[in-house]
Amino acid sequence: MAKTNFQYEKRQRELEKKRKAEEKAQRKLETKTRPPSEQSADEAGFESTETDLTTPE
Repeated sequence: MAKTNFQYEKRQRELEKKRKAEEKAQRKLETKTRPPSEQSADEAGFESTETDLTTPE
C-alpha cells in the first residue's frame, strides 16, 4: 500500500491560500480604483444593470 505524500498536500494547500490572498488583494485594489458611484452600488449589493425578472400575467 502506498504512503500518502503529506508534503505534496501541504504545498497544494499553501498554494491555494496564496492564490486566494492574491485574488483578495486584487479585489481590494479594484474597489479603491473604482469611481464612488460604482462602489456605492456594489456595497449595497446591487448590480449596475438591473433587470426586471417579473412577467406580467
